[in-house]
Amino acid sequence: MIDLQKVDRSFGPVRAVQDVSFSVPRGAVVGVLGPNGAGKTTTIRMITGLLPPTRGRVLLDGVEVEPGQRTLRGTIGYLPEANPLPGEMSVRSYLRYRAHLFALPDRAGAVSNAIDRCQLGAVRRRRIEHLSKGFRQRVGLAAALLHKPPVLILDEPTSGLDPVQVAETRALIEGLAGEHTTLIVSHILPEVERTCDRLLIFAGGHLKAEGTRDDLLARQGPPSHTIEYRAIEGADPFADVPGATSTTTQALPEGWAQTSVQFRDDVADGGTRLGAIAAAKLLHVRALRVDRPTLESIYITLVEHEAAG
Repeated sequence: MIDLQKVDRSFGPVRAVQDVSFSVPRGAVVGVLGPNGAGKTTTIRMITGLLPPTRGRVLLDGVEVEPGQRTLRGTIGYLPEANPLPGEMSVRSYLRYRAHLFALPDRAGAVSNAIDRCQLGAVRRRRIEHLSKGFRQRVGLAAALLHKPPVLILDEPTSGLDPVQVAETRALIEGLAGEHTTLIVSHILPEVERTCDRLLIFAGGHLKAEGTRDDLLARQGPPSHTIEYRAIEGADPFADVPGATSTTTQALPEGWAQTSVQFRDDVADGGTRLGAIAAAKLLHVRALRVDRPTLESIYITLVEHEAAG
């Protein structure tokens, strides 16, 4: 449904997006993650036709996106981060106006459906400027859904909301799964992890990783085992652990040391092996744990690596 092919976007000497390619199948809910300045918003603006790519192609359902393309209006529903709304209009009046802009054949029905779907019935006659931030986000989402677009793009949909409003907005978004091909742009990992089928992680204008949560975790390999013990003089007691592929030892405060060991994929008893060595060498052990990769650790590693480079 959404297909980017080797897309670049430059602003003078600055390459905001560099050689980005990915595909999003119809009906998927995909999270677009990255720190500020990673290239997320620029990529979204190219998908919506607000910016042309400097190089490469952006396609929606096989049709190349071009700036000003009027047919895109019926294809995309877009909730921008700023969510600009006319405060002087009532919720219902604003949605009627949007329905008029889209020339919808059943405007009253479309407005009624959007109000019901986004739970705006209690405030439909109120002026937008008198609504809470949470309700204004619902109005923006209703406006994006009004014409039943096949593609829905939500840029920081929970930004600035309190925990209750975040939960309500998340529930609304989860209810859209399967009905729209949805991109959720955010820098808040837990929100995207809970809602999305797949993740795209941007850093420094590059697409650094993509896939399902399980895909991304699997690429990090097996977990590492870490043991903390009273440091001893002489050779490292864990320098030659059977089945280990890498070993890292560092000194800790107050005379303690820590060794982290990565084992081969076929080793299922790494902790037992470390414990046996510690017992044989009469080490005083205060911790033995398994350090499994998380999406947060993957994200931080990718972002920090890009910043260091």
